[in-house]
Amino acid sequence: MKREPIKVPLRTKPWGVTGVIRFLRTARRNLVEMIPETATIHPMLSSETMRRWHMVMDPQALKRILKDNVENYPKAEVAVNIMRTAIGESIFVAHGQYWLWQRRTAAPIFSYRNVANLAPIMTEATARTVEKIARIPDDEPFNILDPMIEVTFEIISDVTLSNDDSLSREQMHRALDSFIKRTGRVSLLDALGAPFWIPRPSRLFSARDLTNVQKIVDRAIEKRRAIGPNPNPDLTDLFLAGEDPVTKRRMTTEELRNNLLTFVVAGHETSALTLAWAIYLCSIDPEVQEKAAEEARAVLNGRTAVVDDVAKMPYVRCIIEETLRLYPPFALLIRSAKEDDTLIGREVRKGDPLILPIYALHRNRLLWEDPDSFKPERFQDRKSIARFSYLPFGDGPRICIGAEFALQEMVIVLGTLLSRFRFDPVEGKEPKPVMLLTLRPQGGVWVRARKR
Repeated sequence: MKREPIKVPLRTKPWGVTGVIRFLRTARRNLVEMIPETATIHPMLSSETMRRWHMVMDPQALKRILKDNVENYPKAEVAVNIMRTAIGESIFVAHGQYWLWQRRTAAPIFSYRNVANLAPIMTEATARTVEKIARIPDDEPFNILDPMIEVTFEIISDVTLSNDDSLSREQMHRALDSFIKRTGRVSLLDALGAPFWIPRPSRLFSARDLTNVQKIVDRAIEKRRAIGPNPNPDLTDLFLAGEDPVTKRRMTTEELRNNLLTFVVAGHETSALTLAWAIYLCSIDPEVQEKAAEEARAVLNGRTAVVDDVAKMPYVRCIIEETLRLYPPFALLIRSAKEDDTLIGREVRKGDPLILPIYALHRNRLLWEDPDSFKPERFQDRKSIARFSYLPFGDGPRICIGAEFALQEMVIVLGTLLSRFRFDPVEGKEPKPVMLLTLRPQGGVWVRARKR
């Protein structure tokens, strides 16, 4: 029987006289719970109490922030500083000309041809995951997030640094997972606006493992420089060969490492979460699951999906896109105004923070019909969806450079799994969406997988 998907309880009351304490408690528990319910019924919210801020859900205003006047709205320093610890001044963090030359260098690396050439790694990792799940008894509940993390991390580590035994997958995953869990929680020092050079105790513990991983990646890059590219180039080879077409500048070892780790951090975490949420949604909607399974079985006929199958499974892709709408990995973005501006008739002053609540945008009743329901069909006519009303990968010049890689990977994995197994929910084990750096299912996504 179909169920309504779980959702985050958005804020319905003002912060009140104990605002700072309640704000901090809420932020540490779940950043998305800070979003007011009214963000799902209004195009823009503004406040002048304590500190001016704006929350933007209007597509035209978002277009101005992310595309038309993007230079006026850099990422807020608090968000940038958190990520800078792990990935330095990479494409994800950098601004201005330093960002631009890196983006120009990286763009050809993520061309359709290069992404398609990486698909065999996705297929092989998916096949191993099918074997692991097939060994689980039909009636035994398990957390599907665990194998999704494993498969996406296998893929991301193999396409990033293939054939390198010096880098332990387990070591890298442990360090990055610790970083995400510890740094994603807002501290009192963050809430008070303290300078980032003042240490946050909760983040000190993840620094040592992270530093070790950075050193290992640096050595692996230098080794690749010395011995030359693999017969089948991976991302390290492509970055080493890449250069900015305007300045002819090439990345140093540190710059290359920062961008590889950006791809690892952003790539495997977001894909794993989306796949787990997608399987959860399919498990509570048998009709959608069967429709996708029929499509996948007709295309795959018992084998693991390859790159040429991706375009032949459009409904599976619709499930992925609808999952990204309901549970966007980056559910909350923050920008800061460099100069005065106007958004849909509202004054924005220099220094004002702008909150882009992607979670609320994707459930805004002015933009979506029946927004809290799981309806993959809404993505069958992609042109019917206003461009800046759907932002799982951002948009404008800073749109996620790995978006097509992620979609290709997720369709290969999900299509294969749905063709082999029927996933059923486990009573009393409903996941709770909680945002640290990304929107994670607290407690996991528990299912039973029955072989088809």
